[in-house]
Amino acid sequence: MSENAAARRHAPATLRNRDAILAVLQATLPAAGLVLEVASGSGEHCAFLAAALPALRFQPSDPDPDARASIDAWCAALPNVAPALALDCTAPWPAVRAQAVLCINMVHISPWQATLGLLAGAATALPPGGLLFLYGPYRQEGHPFAASNAAFDASLRERNPAWGIRSLAAVAAAAATQGFGPAAVTPMPANNLALAFRRG
Repeated sequence: MSENAAARRHAPATLRNRDAILAVLQATLPAAGLVLEVASGSGEHCAFLAAALPALRFQPSDPDPDARASIDAWCAALPNVAPALALDCTAPWPAVRAQAVLCINMVHISPWQATLGLLAGAATALPPGGLLFLYGPYRQEGHPFAASNAAFDASLRERNPAWGIRSLAAVAAAAATQGFGPAAVTPMPANNLALAFRRG
């Protein structure tokens, strides 16, 4: 087994949601520029999106060194992907200027403080009109909370009381304090949502 193959992690959900995420991003991302992905995890999303969107440059990131090794292994052959950055949403961010910030499946598997750090960091990294794209499950006012999401939320809180599926209204209110406008919300498979915020 090659060193790259050995370093690669696998996140099964990536294969299930990546096409739906790409479809929304194709209609939402700018035609060119830098896309900063926060909490890139295994790196599979970054590799898939970068291959599908070769006119864009991608900057993956993760606080975990093993995750960064996996990201770099998945993206090694892609000329439009930079080496993964060490970025922790609860700490000061490296100086990065991007046209878009992506964060897939982090908000519910992290403390609320990480979401606040994500919003603050994205506000400093993006120009006016820049895109902040979030994907994952959310509690949406006026919509029933799916039984599968309720069970997932309970399992998350059992693993860590600081985790859990967040209220879309709470995330939008926190985003507004950082200068973002209302989210464009796209329903996604398996009771997830895609949220597209624009910096004012």
